[in-house]
Amino acid sequence: MKKLSTLLLYAGTLLFLASCSSTPEQYFGTAALNCNLLYGFAGYELKRDLATPSEKLVDEKTMATAPLKREEVVKDKLARVEDNYQKVKDLGNDADAAAMIKASIALYEFVLPVYKNEYMQLAALYDTGAPAAEIEAMEKAISKKYESTFLVLYNSAWEAGKAYAQKNNIQVREVNPAPPGNK
Repeated sequence: MKKLSTLLLYAGTLLFLASCSSTPEQYFGTAALNCNLLYGFAGYELKRDLATPSEKLVDEKTMATAPLKREEVVKDKLARVEDNYQKVKDLGNDADAAAMIKASIALYEFVLPVYKNEYMQLAALYDTGAPAAEIEAMEKAISKKYESTFLVLYNSAWEAGKAYAQKNNIQVREVNPAPPGNK
């Protein structure tokens, strides 16, 4: 987890520095590094996020908190995915970045419907207090159906990103080279 945090911090810094102009670094950050925000899709990390959601402040005076509804967790992830997907689509035409952008778009187009459908259904199971066996069965079904294709698309986007970075002399240090997935 520490390696992932370091990678995400590096990615955020790179994105911040590159946000002022359309540079190769911006293309790389938007189309390749942002794919790391999908880490855990159809795997352990997203299951954990749904099983133990973050808390939200419900009363400022008493500082009372309550767990987020799982629907809120999925909607938040979905909003970030849609936002990043739009940023990739808005990158424009750059012949050097075409393979990376295409691979990134394919990854986003694969995960978006799953968030909108299966993950929203799974969130509803949690939020309505469905039996643990039913929740676990749906989690396993999602992993079985989507994890292997996700890993192929994720790795394709990352490999295209690394090739683009190398061609454009962008220093890339892989902190966690293992692909995301079930543990």
